[in-house]
Amino acid sequence: MPEIVGVVERLWRYPVKSAGGELLDSVEVEGRGLVGDRLYAVRDGAGRLGSGKSTRRFRRMDGLLRLSARLGPRIDVPELFDPLGMPVPDPDSFLRAYLEQEDVVLAREDAVSHFDELPVSVLTTATLDWVARTVPSAVVDERRFRPNVLLRTPPGTPPFGEDGWFGREGRVKGGVRLAFVRASVRCAMVGAAQPGLPHAPEILKAVAHERDGELGALATVARPGRLRVGDVLSLA
Repeated sequence: MPEIVGVVERLWRYPVKSAGGELLDSVEVEGRGLVGDRLYAVRDGAGRLGSGKSTRRFRRMDGLLRLSARLGPRIDVPELFDPLGMPVPDPDSFLRAYLEQEDVVLAREDAVSHFDELPVSVLTTATLDWVARTVPSAVVDERRFRPNVLLRTPPGTPPFGEDGWFGREGRVKGGVRLAFVRASVRCAMVGAAQPGLPHAPEILKAVAHERDGELGALATVARPGRLRVGDVLSLA
């Protein structure tokens, strides 16, 4: 028998990597992930992507999380918003001035994926509530953890139920199927400041101490389909 694990409470898409996202009522999910998710990134002259960390592939660009983006019916170019929520008419010029870096542009994904890890991330309200209880000094919100899906779990559900999903397939009736693979490794972005959420480094400290830095679930797309707020997710 399928095991019901929760109901889709919110859907998030992040058109520009490391910038704030947009709430959706429904979205098509393809093999790559949510259509339009992390389809764009801020790219520097060396080809590295703007992120909250620096690696061979990523370049730390502080302040991106204070921006946000959304896609219209077409996904040719995302609409970028400044920290006050005002639309930016010329994203490249704005980003160069805002980041004080002359070599950055807003670039669409090409052959190399913009994702840090896997295409779809899911977080339960039970796990999010654990963070709020564990770090009462911080303003806790799912935006800290940038999930694509916030899943409302039944009252009394213990946290970290996501850990039991790995190797199993999550399904919504008549819609998408997600193959859960592993937990999401968290970085300093969970405590970074963004609109309405002040700097809170104690969140990462708690997650690192209690959870080895891992929280939530990552998945690949086993079958494309539509995902809607209110969908019931069950495990095969």
